[in-house]
Amino acid sequence: MDSSLIKSIAILGGTGKEGSALAVRWALNGYKVIIGSRSAEKAQTTAAELNQELGGDYMTGLDNVAAAKGAEIIVLSVPYDAHQPTLESVKDDIQGKILVDVTVPLKPPQVSTVFVPEGLSAAQEAQTLLGANVRVVSAFQNVSYIKLRDPKANVACDVLVTGDDKAAKDEVIALVEAAGMRGIDAGSLANAIVAEALTSVLVYINKQYKIKHAGIQITGIE
Repeated sequence: MDSSLIKSIAILGGTGKEGSALAVRWALNGYKVIIGSRSAEKAQTTAAELNQELGGDYMTGLDNVAAAKGAEIIVLSVPYDAHQPTLESVKDDIQGKILVDVTVPLKPPQVSTVFVPEGLSAAQEAQTLLGANVRVVSAFQNVSYIKLRDPKANVACDVLVTGDDKAAKDEVIALVEAAGMRGIDAGSLANAIVAEALTSVLVYINKQYKIKHAGIQITGIE
């Protein structure tokens, strides 16, 4: 992968477990990573902690709006109740860019039961809200942060990537590979409903079998 093709990635919600784990893996693979948060101070603290952990100046922290302005690819990793307000806050700043939506529409406390939102999937709701000039791609919903957190660990999990723009999906599949996984082109953005819903199934499996990091693998693809 030629990382020079992507100058920077902003992770909105990058102070959370999934976002920060992905940030570490991308930073170690040559990407310029910006940690985004509603609080610039919180983002800066997280970036500093991750840099110290990695032993270098790998990433910076900014508030979500500044992070979105400064990156070419925007990764959204927030709880579903923060999904719409976060997108509304950065809508004008991500026009013409790729948005990778990691959000899962969970409805506490029944997070192990599938919840289908009014817009059918968080990714489709994002596309509707942002408009056609933002290329929304859905990915990373079925990967446990526990697997991602150790950048040296093998993540035996495939990532379903859905979207309506083939070039955008290809760029996101490259990000999946940079994070140490295999990206699977799973079709149009309408199919994001399946990947998002699978998260609740995996949560149930984790509880049922007393494990913490159930994932998925697609068979038959060499």
